[in-house]
Amino acid sequence: MLSVTRLLNGTATSTDALRYGRQTSRVPSHLLHFSVDKKPVVVWNVTQRCNLFCMHCYASSKNQDYPGELNTHEGLALLDDLASFGAPTVLFSGGEPLTRPDLFQLVAYASKSGLRCVLSTNGTLITPETVDAIAESGLSYVGVSLDGIGPIHDKIRGKKGAFEEALRGIRLCRDRGVRVGLRFTVHHKNLDQLPAILDLLETEDIPRCCVYHLAYAGRGDRIRSYDLLPSETRAAVEYIFDRAQDFHRRGLDKEILTVDNHTDNVLLYLRVLRDDPERAEEVLQMLTWNGGNQSGIAIACVDPKGNVHADQFSWDYTLGNVRDRSFSSIWTDASESRMALLKDRKPYLKGRCGSCRWLDICNGNLRVRAERYFGEFLAPDPACYLTDEEIGIEPDSPEAEAARAWPVPVQEHELAV
Repeated sequence: MLSVTRLLNGTATSTDALRYGRQTSRVPSHLLHFSVDKKPVVVWNVTQRCNLFCMHCYASSKNQDYPGELNTHEGLALLDDLASFGAPTVLFSGGEPLTRPDLFQLVAYASKSGLRCVLSTNGTLITPETVDAIAESGLSYVGVSLDGIGPIHDKIRGKKGAFEEALRGIRLCRDRGVRVGLRFTVHHKNLDQLPAILDLLETEDIPRCCVYHLAYAGRGDRIRSYDLLPSETRAAVEYIFDRAQDFHRRGLDKEILTVDNHTDNVLLYLRVLRDDPERAEEVLQMLTWNGGNQSGIAIACVDPKGNVHADQFSWDYTLGNVRDRSFSSIWTDASESRMALLKDRKPYLKGRCGSCRWLDICNGNLRVRAERYFGEFLAPDPACYLTDEEIGIEPDSPEAEAARAWPVPVQEHELAV
């Protein structure tokens, strides 16, 4: 996750992080990316059930029962372990978490245990009754997914009227004093909606927006031919940077972040180096503290059945199950081969990723995307949009030859949905 607004505009500095010793237990949430001990933010998919059918859903959720999900007692035990382990945040996700009857019991318990609680929701089930429960349960933030305005959102979400229902939920949270923001996953079906989504921050008085790059997982893997070309991704990210700076210039407190393409870290540094070189060294330091992709390090996932994964997109590989062992013991078990590799992947990455000079601030980008595209966990991420020159590969070098073994992706945008 890249804090675009804070780093690009200088509203977070290295001094801010150092003031708290860069310790997870001490830093405020907006500085967690820069912690030195990297305790994981845990995405807990509390259910796979969802009332919508989104075309890019990494959980492949449907509106049906899924047997074998963690029950209330097991969930409370998980939260106890996360709190004692020092995890700073639990992100309650799904499916649609508001379909789980004991959700607010779990949130209240987690909050009282000292965990920061965040809700990821499609927003359609937020009613005047549920917004009171949201406010009273201890949730510190609600992220509502929007994929565009009106019919575009409805088509991607698989339900007519989903946009208006989600917008109602956002307004209810805002008016109740619950901090609420947008989550937007960009691809070819909604790229043209990006300006309107960012406009919505201003017209609806919404303080935050996370723009996600497409992860090739679940139904998101099925539609990967709709992913942006690298050049299109770069243009979209440059536009996001432009908008973040424009909000700041006009005195509007809007926090914009990008997620799941850590090439964005490099692009942001290069922009600062070009436009504000006096700040470049500090920004590079903070991006190094951020560390790029944190799957298996500072981001974790527990799926509805208690399986532990490196991130919420990596359900195809399980590191252990909390019914058999505690999350904390699974997460610290360096004898597990994939876990050991995730925590020290740089020497083993292949192709352009292995030769890149920006590994300290990218860390090989999103491994699940590389694995789905090339069938190799250590392959280069096909979503990287930097040139060979920018990543430090000389045209006729052995590194260039190795990079050519992994073809540059070309999406054809032919898949019917």
